[in-house]
Amino acid sequence: MLNRPPPYFPQNQLSPPDEKRYRKFKLIVASIAIGALAVIVGLIYLIYLLIGWISG
Repeated sequence: MLNRPPPYFPQNQLSPPDEKRYRKFKLIVASIAIGALAVIVGLIYLIYLLIGWISG
């Protein structure tokens, strides 16, 4: 059938690595973590209010 090797992909990057890329990545991860934490705290507070409203 097709007995050819796969196309060649160069292993080295053509452009130098972006130094700001890691900073952007860390900012994105931190903002996602803070947002998830805020959602969890909000849900806990909502459950607390709901339990108070049901029992009160």
